[in-house]
Amino acid sequence: MMEFISEFTNWTEGVSGSSTTDSENLSSAVPGALEAAGISRGDWMQLMAQEGNLSSALPSLDLLGGVLSTTSPGPLQPTANLTNQFVQPSWRIALWSLAYGMVVAVAVFGNLIVIWIILAHKRMRTVTNYFLVNLAFSDASMAAFNTLVNFIYALHNEWYFGANYCRFHNFFPITAVFASIYSMTAIAVDRYMAIIHPLKPRLSATATKVIIGSIWILAFLLAFPQCLYSKTKVMPGRTLCYVQWPKGPKQNFTYHIVVTVLVYCFPLLVMGITYTIVGTTLWGGEIPGDTSDRYHEQLKAKRKVVKMMIIVVVTFAICWLPYHVYFIITGIYQHLNRWKYIQQIYLTIFWLAMSSTMYNPIIYYCLNKRFRAGFKRAFHWCPFIEVSSYDELELNVTRFHPTRQSSLYTVTRMESMNVVFNPNDDPNSKSTRKKKEASRDTSFNGGSNKNSKSASTSSSFITSPYISADEYF
Repeated sequence: MMEFISEFTNWTEGVSGSSTTDSENLSSAVPGALEAAGISRGDWMQLMAQEGNLSSALPSLDLLGGVLSTTSPGPLQPTANLTNQFVQPSWRIALWSLAYGMVVAVAVFGNLIVIWIILAHKRMRTVTNYFLVNLAFSDASMAAFNTLVNFIYALHNEWYFGANYCRFHNFFPITAVFASIYSMTAIAVDRYMAIIHPLKPRLSATATKVIIGSIWILAFLLAFPQCLYSKTKVMPGRTLCYVQWPKGPKQNFTYHIVVTVLVYCFPLLVMGITYTIVGTTLWGGEIPGDTSDRYHEQLKAKRKVVKMMIIVVVTFAICWLPYHVYFIITGIYQHLNRWKYIQQIYLTIFWLAMSSTMYNPIIYYCLNKRFRAGFKRAFHWCPFIEVSSYDELELNVTRFHPTRQSSLYTVTRMESMNVVFNPNDDPNSKSTRKKKEASRDTSFNGGSNKNSKSASTSSSFITSPYISADEYF
């Protein structure tokens, strides 16, 4: 095929200075020549661009679909008149490199610290936090393995990383994004069940692991076509990495629409509905039941967690919306890929999408005191970071232990039982027993008696139909 391209290039160069009529005849003869040589129109477009017979164009580099398409060919031009409009000055490349490097650094280290905070402290190992571990792992992996690689490819329009990494590069982003957003969806559903149906059984550790495993399996299945149809093409002057679908660009565009629905529209719809119901319940009025201080403490904790997760979801939605819109529009109007400023627009939109991987640790730090204590502990070596005894207690003291398969939580705490000793009372008399029982009831309700002597009791166990505040991180 390369021999044909070489001969075809010489042929076009020989007639490039001919009249307009000759050029039109040449254009009409191209499809027949391509068909006779067994070369698809898309391959011809890419190869001829390298030979200098098509005006330079930027491929649509889709993180969720490889190269969606190349731009449609413009009129044939002499090689001497061609310039690459997407070559950037050094200062602009340096600024983009700094911006993308910041995203990768914050996303990787921030999410790794989140994982450490949860896994290294028993108090943090809750159902919600296990899903946050999955979310953090997905974001860190995306930033580490795909962000800079895609940036370099978009910047230079040259694939430097080999055929195997090309398959991984087109396969893993869909997997990671799917795992991220469905981890958030699982958290939303779990919060919905915990708050709207508090008496129904909660997720066990085993069920949580099964859900996380199922999320990754579905993610692999959705992204598998990207791996199957990925290929590299070595061309004069550069190498391309893209996805070549059997039925061409239309099939690729259809796949991208399916991916957009599954990893953006549908989960956001589910989370929108669940958090609307939960928000109405938490902020719209009191939940029927206990009106004690413990109840209000739990209600306040629930509101904080729901507020934090809503911010996480909204941030994700804002960051990824321009990305999906961009590829839908350029998939329909492919001539936009030849626009002078399209590369800068793509790099901006892609940076915004990738920046979603670095915001979550920042949100956790700002809105959750236990994650804030964990970050302080992780950076305790910094001279301006001080870990207080309160921070240590936030991460290490565990007082609330959830019973298995139940929303009723066993609360363990040391109580003080006040017993009034009267030497004139007979220990076996009814009045003495009544005094002891009354004193015990007062102690359990938080009362005290300054004139009484105190005796320590064994741990008492009480149950509450509401989830303890500790369950919310």
